[in-house]
Amino acid sequence: MSDLLTRRPAAAVPFVLALGANLGDPLATLRAAADALEQAPGLEAVRVSPLARTAPVLAPGQAAQPDYLNAVVLGRTTLAPRALLRLAQDLERAHHRTRAERWGARTLDVDVITVDDLVVADPELTLPHPRAHLRAFVLAPWAAADPGAVLPGPDGGAVAELAERAADRGTIRWLAPGWRTGPVPDAAPAPAEGAR
Repeated sequence: MSDLLTRRPAAAVPFVLALGANLGDPLATLRAAADALEQAPGLEAVRVSPLARTAPVLAPGQAAQPDYLNAVVLGRTTLAPRALLRLAQDLERAHHRTRAERWGARTLDVDVITVDDLVVADPELTLPHPRAHLRAFVLAPWAAADPGAVLPGPDGGAVAELAERAADRGTIRWLAPGWRTGPVPDAAPAPAEGAR
């Protein structure tokens, strides 16, 4: 299986990354992350979804944290899946991401959701992302950017339909469509009510 994750594709294949942030200046961070991904070697035809504000996922007993800003980046890549994961992790480190607490607040989260139609269970990188099919904060922006998108794998299906069934679908609030460059009212972090 690791060969599937280390092998560069012969030609560019589709990928989906999910971006989220709720510490510092999340809007500026997501703008910078999207810009960096558009310029990253090995990525092409990069598109960015509309911006959503969502409530955080909290573990039982976990302290409240600010709402997240979320977006999805999709395009095509000639990178091996592990190389795409390293790119995502390097971007997180550049924005001072720490991993002190599972589902804790973060300056930037970049998750590899899919690479082509690979279905691989690996301790370092599982494709598709093992919880993507449950999370409207990933699915709704993805469907907005690509209405015909399909999540591969046994839990997969039409992304728009999965988003409608996700438990957190009621926490999605769409922000300004021109969020990459224009003003975005209501983008500042604020404590969330409930969990996502």
